[in-house]
Amino acid sequence: MDIGDVALYIVLFLLIAFTITALARAVRIVPQASAVIVERLGRYSRTLEAGLHFLIPFMDRARAHVDLREQVVSFPPQPVITSDNLVVSIDTVIYYQPTDPKAATYEIANYIQGIEQLTVTTLRNVIGSLDLEQTLTSRDQINGQLRGVLDDATGRWGIRVNRVELKAIDPPASVQDSMEKQMRAERDRRATILHAEGVKQAQILTAEGEKQAAILTAEGTAQAAILNAQGESRAILQVFDAIHRGNPDSKLLAYQYLQMLPQIAQGESNKMWIIPTELTQALRGIGSALGAEEGSGAGGLDAPSAGIRENEQGEKFQVEMEEFSLEDPAEALRKARAEAAGATEEAQRSRQVGNARGLAKSPSQNPAGGGASQPAPPAEPGASQPAPPAEPQGPPPQG
Repeated sequence: MDIGDVALYIVLFLLIAFTITALARAVRIVPQASAVIVERLGRYSRTLEAGLHFLIPFMDRARAHVDLREQVVSFPPQPVITSDNLVVSIDTVIYYQPTDPKAATYEIANYIQGIEQLTVTTLRNVIGSLDLEQTLTSRDQINGQLRGVLDDATGRWGIRVNRVELKAIDPPASVQDSMEKQMRAERDRRATILHAEGVKQAQILTAEGEKQAAILTAEGTAQAAILNAQGESRAILQVFDAIHRGNPDSKLLAYQYLQMLPQIAQGESNKMWIIPTELTQALRGIGSALGAEEGSGAGGLDAPSAGIRENEQGEKFQVEMEEFSLEDPAEALRKARAEAAGATEEAQRSRQVGNARGLAKSPSQNPAGGGASQPAPPAEPGASQPAPPAEPQGPPPQG
């Protein structure tokens, strides 16, 4: 192979390489949400959007590739002085999106650095007009002011600022300590107020509950008293009706006196107790009905009245009365009614004999033992004997 053939092969190889390079530079594929700035002979030619594009090799050149998606950039903390001369550190976050790739490429050399510096200067202006309390509580207001200033300044750069956020606001350590103490005191105050309100509500509810309970208890007591009174009134009426239907006489009353005497004498501290005068008369009537001698029952019953001052005689009399109270009331009532009927028949026979002879029956001639002082009137044949006259009272007992 001579030198001419070698030169020919070299020229063919260079031609093929040039062709491949020209084709590669002539075809340009732009991805979605991206833009490519094309310059022709060093001058802006056009902006390539997403898709397939053909360029003139060695004349057209891609100057910059611009991402059209929204981007987030976080800036380091910046010291800012508030209106009350406190230095706070503020971290900012910027959300921006390129809207004009040509302006973003030719209007500013580095739009990220421009946004950062513009954010710092605008933030110092905004925070400088606010004190610490307003700075900590007015984040939305600060964000709005920053976004307005940045959007106006970056509009000619082909950048739209969508959002500005203050990530952190750090006051000095001494101020943080004071704020923590103030917050703790405020929370303690709120807790004390809430506790006091809870105690107040609890006391009010407790008082209302006690009031309602007292009202219900009073109503229940009143109703119970009314029902007890109604029951007692009905019982009294029934007892009164039963007594009138039974037609009791003086013997039954005397028996009731005997039953009540042990109850009168009950109690360890009783040193003296009084027997009513009607009891002696009733005992005379029941004694005469039982066939005792006239005056014996009365004398026996007068003995406790005369000797009532002595403790031993009082106890002896109480024992005797308790013996009478051991009898069944129903049996005693039956016996008393039978004796009353017998005494009534005897009194009728005596009146018949007296009427036949024309003589009135005197108290000393009473066959029943002198328990009655005068004959019973004819209108009441069921009555056995009237009560004898009251015996003369002895000297008053002494305790």
